[in-house]
Amino acid sequence: RRLSRRPPVTLLDVFLQHARSRPRQPLLLFQDEIYTFEDVDRLSNRAAWALSGRLGLRSGRTVAVFLPNQPAYLWTWLALAKLGCPMACLNCNVRGRALRHALEAADATVVLASPGERGQRG
Repeated sequence: RRLSRRPPVTLLDVFLQHARSRPRQPLLLFQDEIYTFEDVDRLSNRAAWALSGRLGLRSGRTVAVFLPNQPAYLWTWLALAKLGCPMACLNCNVRGRALRHALEAADATVVLASPGERGQRG
């Protein structure tokens, strides 16, 4: 029913609604850290501001995300959604030809990766 609306309700819309209505409710438990809706909203706003300011990201630019399974993945995804940037999710365990193919298929203008994901040239 929500997808039949014009424009459709997105996951970002639902997240923002929850962030407004229950800001202090836990959203994410990672190891011994608890992140509330308010925390994740604030962190995604900071990430959106940094991505827009430092990288000049604007709506419509595809971004490949090569991050491990960690909380930053969530607010990076939300930040890109807030900016209107499509996100190409890359499996951080893929290397070599498969990674090259995924990057080419994504047709991304930017790749976001954690410092531990730097490739070795040789």
